[in-house]
Amino acid sequence: SLFVSGCGKPVRPLASCPALSFPILLPLQTSLLPILVERVLARAQMSYDYLFKFIIIGDTGVGKSCLLLQFTDKRFQPVHDLTIGVEFGARMVTIDGGHIKLQIWDTAGQEAFRSITRSYYRGAPGCLLVYDITRRETFNHLVEWLEDAKQHANPNMTIMLVGNKCDLAHRRAVSREEGERFAEENGLIFLEASAKTAQNVEEAFVITATRIHQKIQEGLFDLSQESSGVKVGYGRSQGATGGRDAAVSNRSACCS
Repeated sequence: SLFVSGCGKPVRPLASCPALSFPILLPLQTSLLPILVERVLARAQMSYDYLFKFIIIGDTGVGKSCLLLQFTDKRFQPVHDLTIGVEFGARMVTIDGGHIKLQIWDTAGQEAFRSITRSYYRGAPGCLLVYDITRRETFNHLVEWLEDAKQHANPNMTIMLVGNKCDLAHRRAVSREEGERFAEENGLIFLEASAKTAQNVEEAFVITATRIHQKIQEGLFDLSQESSGVKVGYGRSQGATGGRDAAVSNRSACCS
């Protein structure tokens, strides 16, 4: 069995873990850690058609870690320590009958860790850009996060804008229309979600993965390049390059 240690504590054997989520303390000199962890985890569960690397970005306290935990473990943790460096999670999803493994990196929102966060943009075809609908400043900072992503990420990255904490609509400081407008102006997908109630959490990840899958069929990713962030798994022929599949199904994006 393969083990990965997070915060100095061993976690469950990865080979028996369909959904994984654990913190990784990231000292500044561990630039090889993302590559090493990815390789260990990829070996732990190879029966997938594709592996997509995701990154979750946004200000501190917007609920990035809670969204990850809800997606991977189906639970909500109301009190969550601030992310130091990055946290990691993984889960399998099914898209158009294919098994897709999502490898998700949750980044710290503090400015002190911004240089570490930037190293995770590379090779990530999917991104969740998160703000808190009850905190106006987290919405105002989206421009900075988006500029960072566009500067350091793959140009074909699919970005899902997530207005988190829609269960607190009575404390809303950012209207849904503002979120929709920002997404439309910047070519993003948009959802409001709640990590607490799980509303639209599944959809945020699956719809993003669906769009990445569509881009593969359209030939927008060079799968022979590791920098694409897409890996062909052992559940699919290594020589497969795709073609236009039937439309990939996804669930409703309604936040009602």
